Amino acid sequence: MTMGARPGALDAAGFAALVPVSRETLAKLDAYLALLSQWQKAINLVGKSTLEDPWRRHIVDSAQLARHLPAGPLRIADLGSGAGLPGLVLAMMEVAEVHLVEADRRKAQFLREAARRLDLGNVRVHAVRIEALDLAVDVVTARALAPLVELLPLALPLLAPRGRLLLLKGRNADAELTAAADSWTMRVAVEPSLADPLGRVLILDEVRAREQ
Repeated sequence: MTMGARPGALDAAGFAALVPVSRETLAKLDAYLALLSQWQKAINLVGKSTLEDPWRRHIVDSAQLARHLPAGPLRIADLGSGAGLPGLVLAMMEVAEVHLVEADRRKAQFLREAARRLDLGNVRVHAVRIEALDLAVDVVTARALAPLVELLPLALPLLAPRGRLLLLKGRNADAELTAAADSWTMRVAVEPSLADPLGRVLILDEVRAREQ
């Protein structure tokens, strides 16, 4: 059990039952949570209460995006990556080349150290503001970064043609989609979260700004 986890919290075996991964990946995820707990003492990477059930709140929440990734070799940009959620988890699952975008220098330092300690050769850390990023990717991910109307103008310049957005949202997902529809067109799929009964996974394709 991860340090600080409450009795009854999801463990590694429970995670693997929901999201099957290799034994090597499971070991990396466990090592990541140990590193996260260690750095959390100095840097506020995640909400303190979430570390009472980290496999569910962070690992399941992030890893569930893997099932919605397009086929083939991919480049992913994880915007406002913070503690590396969901991008670093997806990198540990070896699903793609993952670019972690985090302007906070201390958080970016954590991401670099985590990638080094976990031997993740498919990770690149960009300690810049999203607007300054010069990158073309197949998928953009984000968790708890910004409302959809603010996030789409940041994400769209990074997306290659036929690119996809995979966004982890909470109870306001429907309201955010409604607000965004005034300025954007997109093909939308909404899936329930495996980690949170109130959470939603937004799968957005063919995103375009409406002509004014």
